[in-house]
Amino acid sequence: MFSRLSRPVFLALCAVPIVALFAVVALAPLPYAIALPGLTANVLGANQGQPVITITRAPVRKTTGQLRMTTIVATGPSATVRLSDVAKGWFRPKEAVLPRDAVYPAGQSVKQIDKTNTNDMVQSQNDAVTAALTFLHKDPKSVDIKLHLADVGGPSAGLLFTLGIIDKLDGDGSGGDLTGGRVIAGTGTINGSGAVGAVGGVALKTQAAARSGATVFLVPKAECSDAKVGLPKNMRLVPATTLSGAVTSLKALQSGGKVPSC
Repeated sequence: MFSRLSRPVFLALCAVPIVALFAVVALAPLPYAIALPGLTANVLGANQGQPVITITRAPVRKTTGQLRMTTIVATGPSATVRLSDVAKGWFRPKEAVLPRDAVYPAGQSVKQIDKTNTNDMVQSQNDAVTAALTFLHKDPKSVDIKLHLADVGGPSAGLLFTLGIIDKLDGDGSGGDLTGGRVIAGTGTINGSGAVGAVGGVALKTQAAARSGATVFLVPKAECSDAKVGLPKNMRLVPATTLSGAVTSLKALQSGGKVPSC
């Protein structure tokens, strides 16, 4: 036997499981990471009191200007990100909500992720040295290059490491600086043959670059569209697919020549 409920009571009873569902969703951890603009470092200078690039057994130029590698910082792989965090991230221009798997390799522990990031950085540094010396046609046996950048992992500083080595050894090839005295920032992986690869997080990295006084940002060409999102005022994007192309673009900035754009 069933009794008839009034409409307000019926609706109230129906609302109970819906409210409970929203409460569960709001409190449940979500597979996202919240990312922010991170630190930048001038690869032509020092980091934590130690030169980023140390070259021996070859003449080294005194450089002006800066080449700043850029980073993002994100909630850790084991951090709990809830619906409220995601909602705030969507509406804050200097934050990004990214799938956790896009930031950290899936299925790895925190220790494994740290090891992967460290290995990627070491490989990136080795590739940067190879690419720079190949570009300059220098025998690796005649130059000793060491790279140091504390508290940063991953391969995304590869392009800037390579440009820094070139600037210290050869500048623009005509007695001037590759930077032209500017503060230039950027991101991108590099391989031994000089190919520039995509990295992710470029929209946040341009903000970090602007905060450091950069007005030119070297970006992997495949990420031009992403780099335009929230692009800081007066920031010039210069796309790159190869090391030689990046060097040519920097020289053209000095001479007033044609510089590619996104």
